[in-house]
Amino acid sequence: MTDPEAGWVTIALLGKTRGNRGEVTALALTSKPDRFETLRRVWLSGHAEPFDIEEIWFHQGTLVFKFRGVDSISDAEQLSGAEVRVPLEERVPLEENEYFQDDLVGCDVIDRKTGQSIGRVTAWHDSGGAGNLVVNGGVMIPFARAICVEIDPKTRRIAVELPEGLLDLNAP
Repeated sequence: MTDPEAGWVTIALLGKTRGNRGEVTALALTSKPDRFETLRRVWLSGHAEPFDIEEIWFHQGTLVFKFRGVDSISDAEQLSGAEVRVPLEERVPLEENEYFQDDLVGCDVIDRKTGQSIGRVTAWHDSGGAGNLVVNGGVMIPFARAICVEIDPKTRRIAVELPEGLLDLNAP
């Protein structure tokens, strides 16, 4: 989750405590789990000061944080539900043809064949697989290469080639 106005990116959500040393589980909000390997300092929502990471690892597929100075279950309970954030400029670099979901929100969606605007991406809907662009608050367009044929977040434009009847499926 990106909050460009504030200059922060949320990379995980803290969950429940784990163990008795002040560890806390987290839901990773990135498809690049290796991004956590070099993470040493983060900011947590609701807290003004940064938190130094003492240790971070995956345990049976669950991300676990151990923050310096958080040494008990009761300390860790105070962090439950907080967003784990890093400055926007610390987002991991992407490969070619990869996009941050939040960079797609706000893009104009254009029918490549007709040049007509379909609308603006208002949200991202994760449906497993490739996910869907939510256009004008309700139209779902699969984020697949065969459909989203030109993607340019810098110019805020996504050109699509829609399968016949796709817009009708989304009609109210």
